[in-house]
Amino acid sequence: MKKLFFLPIFVLVLFVFAACGDDDSTTDTTPEYHVHINSPNTDDKHVGDSIHIHVNFEDHNGGTVHHVNVRIYNKATGEEIYNMPTDAHVHAESGSYDHHDDFQLNVTEHTDWVLIAKVWGHEDGVGEVSESIEFHVHP
Repeated sequence: MKKLFFLPIFVLVLFVFAACGDDDSTTDTTPEYHVHINSPNTDDKHVGDSIHIHVNFEDHNGGTVHHVNVRIYNKATGEEIYNMPTDAHVHAESGSYDHHDDFQLNVTEHTDWVLIAKVWGHEDGVGEVSESIEFHVHP
């Protein structure tokens, strides 16, 4: 009879030890962002050209793309001629966000320009990744 009394206690102790084991099923919620500049390319452009901007932002973990930014600036002076979207918080839950826009190069000088695209998480700087291309504009 005494042996039967210890059986439920033994089973309970086994259950407690099994429940306190390491949980290997934890999910990593850190974004693995990538930026793909599809357009424009690095070919030379001319003053007055209309360029199509197409940038794909994605989280390879399938999480939310929270913030994006696309800028074009003069490589020598830092003068900015494009900065979009107006509200960087796009909150695309599908794991991918495409930025499309058409922009006319209304510059007057013969110079080099940089397009930089950046993506980051909900908090400033979390998982931040950027990609850039350079192109030359002829008058």
